Amino acid sequence: MSDPETPDHPAPELPLRSDHCGTLRAEHVGRRVALCGWVHRRREHGEFLAFVDLRDHTGLVQCVVDGAEDLRSEYVVRIVGTVRRRLEGTENPNLATGDIEVGECEVEILSVAEPPPFQIEGRVEVDETIRLRHRYLDLRSERMQRNLRTRARVNSAIRGAMEAQGFVEVETPLLIASTPEGARDFVVPSRMLPGNFYALPQSPQLFKQLCMVGGVDRYYQIARCLRDEDLRADRQFEFTQLDAEASFVTQDDVLAFISEAVAAAAEAVTGERPSAFPRMTWLEAMERYGSDKPDVRFGMELVELTPLFAQTGFNAFKASCVKGIRVPGAATMTRNQLDGLTDDAKRFGAKGLVWMKVEGDGTLASPVAKFLSEDELGGLRSSLGAEAGDLVLIVADERPRVRHVLGLLRLRLGRPPVTEGGLHFLWVVDFPLFEGLDDDGSPVPAHHPFTMPHDEDVHLLDGSPDDLLRVRSQAYDLVLNGWELGSGSVRIHRSDIQERIFDLLGISREEARHKFGFLLDAFRFGAPPHAGFAFGIDRLVALLCGEENIREVIAFPKTQSGSDPLTQSPTPIAPSHLEELGLRLLPPKT
Repeated sequence: MSDPETPDHPAPELPLRSDHCGTLRAEHVGRRVALCGWVHRRREHGEFLAFVDLRDHTGLVQCVVDGAEDLRSEYVVRIVGTVRRRLEGTENPNLATGDIEVGECEVEILSVAEPPPFQIEGRVEVDETIRLRHRYLDLRSERMQRNLRTRARVNSAIRGAMEAQGFVEVETPLLIASTPEGARDFVVPSRMLPGNFYALPQSPQLFKQLCMVGGVDRYYQIARCLRDEDLRADRQFEFTQLDAEASFVTQDDVLAFISEAVAAAAEAVTGERPSAFPRMTWLEAMERYGSDKPDVRFGMELVELTPLFAQTGFNAFKASCVKGIRVPGAATMTRNQLDGLTDDAKRFGAKGLVWMKVEGDGTLASPVAKFLSEDELGGLRSSLGAEAGDLVLIVADERPRVRHVLGLLRLRLGRPPVTEGGLHFLWVVDFPLFEGLDDDGSPVPAHHPFTMPHDEDVHLLDGSPDDLLRVRSQAYDLVLNGWELGSGSVRIHRSDIQERIFDLLGISREEARHKFGFLLDAFRFGAPPHAGFAFGIDRLVALLCGEENIREVIAFPKTQSGSDPLTQSPTPIAPSHLEELGLRLLPPKT
């Protein structure tokens, strides 16, 4: 039998790429492979040989190249060689391909590269503006490759979960009429109708409700949305959300649908399915954590102290609400640090902050301790479970302000990094329908005006202003590790309740028709009971990747100032374009 690799029987020609760099293992020893990627690093080995680390999106592999003096960092190359074991003692346990290397290499340079402005896998932090200016280089890094591919797995898992539950994907328009959504619209001038503008959607809210009128029954969309609002770690102008709506369902049904989709996404990334998501009422969240998006990974809960000081002689505690938190082991704080906490509390809206250190013998050391009775001091220690070495912080004021201030101090002093403590999902339910009263005594809505009141509270809509503030809504939020992932509600489909809500909000029939006419018209033809939800995929992916900022899971994000260093946007528009659109710019403000 003749040798298959003799000239009469040449070895089969390899494709442009036969394998990926990071997938080669010891079982592939002896295989002839064709690899494509970027030169990550070149290390000289003797006079003629060099070790070249070749990189693609799967990882690195070491190639032994003869005559590699023409290869530079980030050159794009094709290397054909044979997989072989590394010499004993030269293995790299920190590398997935660390047991092997590729030898007998032939190198083809596919593209040369200038020296990059920063190391692709640098050990030094790179200024974010530089990273975004050269985002195409940043995307080559292991971190960004992992994050974007994680995002793709999340989207795929969400789609699978929603479709398995009978939802149908429907695309809604990007050019719509401006509607009141709570943030500023991005607007697009119309060339064909000069002086008129489209708005880019802040959400597909009204269209998904129209889908329910249209009998779609269960709608979902991985929707692109835009809001002209200040940017921060969990907010961008452009964002992506899972948007869902269903007919003939209850709040419990929607929570089950969304929990299934989110659990499937988490399992696709972590390999473990989260346990059932617990629920907490809005009121309980505010009283215990001072936040409607509580981070429940750590303690330091707000403790009610108002009854303890009901008869106090200390004027600072003669308030409608007194609450405190215990900071374990923080009695070592210096006076300067404590003064800084007091300044923070005032900046958050408090009149002041009372601090107390628990001494080794259990006594409370504080400038105000002398104004409190022994019963009050003992009650403080008991109520807060304070032990030696702890720090106690107390705020007395109106209840909403007390909860707000202590909630922020709690996060500042105790919140762990986003990567610690696992994934703690939480449903927050029974939000108030109105968040307060304006100067005229009219209720201020806490949600959009199509949010259904709690069935047990509908009668309060005809009550006093105090009654209105007791009305609970059928609105619900999903929270993960202190981040609000998304919100939803049961919608109003009854015309009598909708008209009452409009009346309470001071929205006349003419204004309602102007703002929501096409939706109200649709409801006249038979609107089924329906409910929905939307959550931010950017936020979910960021937390699953252990990132503190959603920019790290978006391929081409904006900076915090709203600019794009890569494309240099936003940019001026040519005068001819403005003229075509019938627009004239005002001089800039001085």
